Amino acid sequence: MSEPKRSAMRVADSDRENVAQLLYEAMGAGRITAGELETRLDAVYAAKTFAEFEPVVADLAPGGALALSPAGDGEQGGRRSFAVMSATTRRFDGPLPSNHVSRAFWGSVRLDLRQARITAGPCTIRAVAVMGGVKIVVPEDFAVDVRGIGLMGGFGTGRRTGRGRPAPGAPVLRVTGFAWWGSVKVIRKPLESPRRSRRGRG
Repeated sequence: MSEPKRSAMRVADSDRENVAQLLYEAMGAGRITAGELETRLDAVYAAKTFAEFEPVVADLAPGGALALSPAGDGEQGGRRSFAVMSATTRRFDGPLPSNHVSRAFWGSVRLDLRQARITAGPCTIRAVAVMGGVKIVVPEDFAVDVRGIGLMGGFGTGRRTGRGRPAPGAPVLRVTGFAWWGSVKVIRKPLESPRRSRRGRG
């Protein structure tokens, strides 16, 4: 039996997020308006097949074609976080993925990396905030390289609350992306003490 055409294949959540990313970037570049973004996002998150993506991005993708490969179930499990008109908090324990994408649209995402570790090479977080906010809390021993852009918004580091500083050769976290009428902020904080952590859980 022949394989089904890609346009007829069912899409996964990660496929929808890839198309949403294209739309966020198009609005950040001024190619579509905020109203158009909202309308197109509704269509993206309601799509069931790749064919339904085509009219949403026909005037944005090179040559009018959307270059996406179907993703496997759970393929991007630890690599994405997003909030659409909502709030999301995510804590990482153990090794960080080499790349993570975080998006907030009319909402907020908080990433807590104080229990995370970078085990091989730099890790990169691409943060996109559209009329929302992404806050990234990092431990004192991470070296942070922030390279994002604020478009009528803010993108940078917040006030340091701890006293520690990364040592030479410290693991590197890179934060890229953009904020449009929103903010992406990286904050350095010390680890919570076990007593305080237990009290917070109660």
